[in-house]
Amino acid sequence: MNIKHEGQIAIIEPQQRRIDASFSSRFREDIEGLIERGHKKVVLNMKHVEFVDSSGLGAVMSIKRLMKQLGSNQSLVLCHMSDVVWNVFKLAQIDKMFTVCLTEEEAIARLNM
Repeated sequence: MNIKHEGQIAIIEPQQRRIDASFSSRFREDIEGLIERGHKKVVLNMKHVEFVDSSGLGAVMSIKRLMKQLGSNQSLVLCHMSDVVWNVFKLAQIDKMFTVCLTEEEAIARLNM
């Protein structure tokens, strides 16, 4: 994963095309580690991700839950989601639980409001 910072925002960009059982645990642990070290605002840039399975959805949900547990000023925004990946979120009926922006710039602006 590529991780960069824009002020107080951590921007995480998985390089894998699939967030599935073979990658989801490490993906979740790495991001939760960043959050636990104090990153309160996170952009998850999904531009390289072409597929997410149920374990990948579970990892993203776990990240969202952790941020909620740590306080209301914790924010997670997803961006650059392909139609295929977004449809998986919709089929699982969790699409309304996330803020999604088209671009990384929009996601950063959203978190800076």
